[in-house]
Amino acid sequence: MVTFERFSEYRVMWILVFFDLPTETQKDKRAYADFRKALQRDGFTMFQFSIYVRHCGSMENAEVHMRRIKSLLPPYGKVGMLCITDKQFANIQLFYGRKPQKPNAPGQQLELF
Repeated sequence: MVTFERFSEYRVMWILVFFDLPTETQKDKRAYADFRKALQRDGFTMFQFSIYVRHCGSMENAEVHMRRIKSLLPPYGKVGMLCITDKQFANIQLFYGRKPQKPNAPGQQLELF
């Protein structure tokens, strides 16, 4: 018997990647650009400058992407990763100037049955 679990806001994960990379030399700039492009190819989108996020269906899926990022780390600079649940991500309060704004809604999920 096959059972289907619904997507739970406690099981669906978000990966946040924070980075501060040097850009003094041409080689540094190239490593920075290559890292950013690799994040984008892996499905990450810019949340703020030097902060990229990616939606994952499960912790197991998030771990795959986190291992991939570890393999792409540039030789210099700082990179941090944080994995949070969809429920935690929904509690983010964003402010532009002095007015609070609602965060972008996560992608719409398809339920077949």
